[in-house]
Amino acid sequence: MDAEPPAGRRRLEDAPPPSEPPAGRRRRREDIPPPVDVEPPSGRRRREDVELPAEAAAPGRRRAPEMPPPPVRRAPAPPPDGSMPPDPRFAEASMPRDPRFADASMPPDPRFAEASMPRDPRFADASMPRDPRNQPRRRPVEQPTDVIPAVPAAHEPEHPDEQPIDGLFEDEYDEYGEYEDYDEDYDAYDEDGYPAEDGAEPPAEEPPAKKPRKKRKRAIGWIAAVLVLVLLSGGAYFGYQKIFGYADFDGPGEGDALVQIEQGDTTSAIGAKLTDAGVVASSRAFVKAGAENTALSKIQQGYYLLRQHMSGEGAVDLITSPAARVGRLEIRPYTQFDDITQPGGKVTPGVFSLMSKASCATLNGKSTCIPVEELRKTVADADLKAFGAPEWALADAGKALSKDKRLEGLIAPGVYDVKPGWTATELITDLVKQSADTIQAAGLTAQNTGPGMSPYQTLIIASLIEREAIKPDFGKISRVIYNRLAQRIRLQLDSTVNYVLDRPTLLTKPEDRAKAGPYNTYANYGLPPTPIAVPSMDAIKAAVSPTPGDWAYFVKCEKDGHSCFAVTNDQHNENRHLAEQRGVI
Repeated sequence: MDAEPPAGRRRLEDAPPPSEPPAGRRRRREDIPPPVDVEPPSGRRRREDVELPAEAAAPGRRRAPEMPPPPVRRAPAPPPDGSMPPDPRFAEASMPRDPRFADASMPPDPRFAEASMPRDPRFADASMPRDPRNQPRRRPVEQPTDVIPAVPAAHEPEHPDEQPIDGLFEDEYDEYGEYEDYDEDYDAYDEDGYPAEDGAEPPAEEPPAKKPRKKRKRAIGWIAAVLVLVLLSGGAYFGYQKIFGYADFDGPGEGDALVQIEQGDTTSAIGAKLTDAGVVASSRAFVKAGAENTALSKIQQGYYLLRQHMSGEGAVDLITSPAARVGRLEIRPYTQFDDITQPGGKVTPGVFSLMSKASCATLNGKSTCIPVEELRKTVADADLKAFGAPEWALADAGKALSKDKRLEGLIAPGVYDVKPGWTATELITDLVKQSADTIQAAGLTAQNTGPGMSPYQTLIIASLIEREAIKPDFGKISRVIYNRLAQRIRLQLDSTVNYVLDRPTLLTKPEDRAKAGPYNTYANYGLPPTPIAVPSMDAIKAAVSPTPGDWAYFVKCEKDGHSCFAVTNDQHNENRHLAEQRGVI
């Protein structure tokens, strides 16, 4: 809308430019523009232009020092009616007339009629002394005018609904007013907080500025409190351990308890298992007792037979003794299922005897041993597939001399854990499954076999290598077997004859070799029907990958077990003569 708002109701955002401050509105002193020589309208003079008496000034506020007014020429006295002389800047010819305000373009506002509002007594002549800050500037084209004094600021506004400017901004900015005092108080101090060199002191009526409170004391208090809590907690824990300690039994214990220790178990894990089995009262009792026992850190996996309600020290002593471990089954290479009788009459136990011995333990007065005959019968009657034997071994394993030997060669060497109390089927099944994994890990599978051989035939060759040579000669022995099979030469191995006789000697007598049978490689061509011993992983690898060479003969020629190899029979006879001279054969 083009109509100009009333002079007494103008909002701050609608205020004119700083050159002409709005009537009835007061701005902060730092924002006041330089005064102009245009006299504000009567009745609407700004309160900044009026100098307040000293008693009316706000307490605690310091005013700028009074400055003597500059000498100016007095303007002609205003007309008796109180009007102002015409301003030459607004002469009619100074600028073109705005067509928007042409005569009769807008009806006069009755609010601004001469008689619509009484004259403001605050702006009567000589009511207040002139403010030197509002002296008009000298301009060549303007004549300075007198400043019309106004009544003191304590006079209430004429209109009750019109709020003074002081009330609008006082609440928002008064909170900064108190800092004006501090600004002058600190004028007498240098940057370090000490009095300035001129020795100026703060005003007597105002107290010196307080130093800011340091928070370091509060932080030290918190640190001290935390330290006290830590000390109290540590003392409480130490007192608890000292007074209450940990649960522990007394004495050697009673009854039997079977505990399994697995690979990677720590001392704490072992203590927890013993606690669950009722061996010790608490895991801490076991750990504390074994803290200085180095043998406890070397304990191996397996089953351990202990007693219930043992002290922690007693449990440590028993579990580290050889008598505590039960169910340990160790099968070495070269072993066969049946026992072997040595020349001196000593019997080397076979796989059946080793399994039976490993199953033996006494739990609460009852034996858990499985007899050899029960084990033989279980192997003879059971399905090899149910035991976990490899698929490639099921058909050929049935060619054994007897059904109880069908697993010959399918048991891998190693140490096994047999749980006392297992049945024969559980024991054999666990043994066969673990062996199948070991054989496969050695590189013998349905897809990876010896040159021109099936997986089961490769296993037979591995058993022959194990019985005929020592590890350094495995590769060459394997090559001799492959070459003789390729040249259709009888293998003539004493180990196959002795397998039937259950004898470990490397040599055979003529009467032994005259015996007929599928394992007599002096009389038969090719491989024996089944493996003749437990092959090692090295023997299996040699059977899968024989050492390249043309050897067709070998004989043990050194007492440490090494063999001498030959390509022709004449060379072989020379090696035999050397072996006789050395006393090997």
